[in-house]
Amino acid sequence: MKEQKIQAPPFLTVLFLSWFFTGKFPKAPGTVGSLATIPLIYILYYLQINIYTLTALIILLFISSILITEHVQKKFHLHDPQWIVIDEVIGMLVTWSFVQTIDFPTLFLVFASFRFFDIVKIWPASYFDRLHHGFGTITDDVISGLYAGIFTLFMTKFF
Repeated sequence: MKEQKIQAPPFLTVLFLSWFFTGKFPKAPGTVGSLATIPLIYILYYLQINIYTLTALIILLFISSILITEHVQKKFHLHDPQWIVIDEVIGMLVTWSFVQTIDFPTLFLVFASFRFFDIVKIWPASYFDRLHHGFGTITDDVISGLYAGIFTLFMTKFF
């Protein structure tokens, strides 16, 4: 009898969806993936990326992540596996897009507020989180990023 080989997603797919394997951390992969977005934020800041280019990057990541996540979830019979953290990366970028600065207090607020809203999942993020396809997997974090971005902007402007 021939042994059945367990198939895994391709290396580059896992590299992208797990944000350079940070989603493979055994504890709190979403938090680790969010923290691993900070170097990208520094790069974007030092490249002096404008809001239009940042928005285009977020949209490109959003669309490609949905398509790749949908494919992986269907092919490997998964629903929002913890190792997929590209949605946290996009959510962090959405949050940061509201302030676009890299001083420590602001970056800490970007990170902490995004993690809070991502964990709490205020509606409609909670709705999308329950959907069993790539769009839901990615969109709940984008919505959490919008909430966190508004909160972060408010906090940095008024406190």
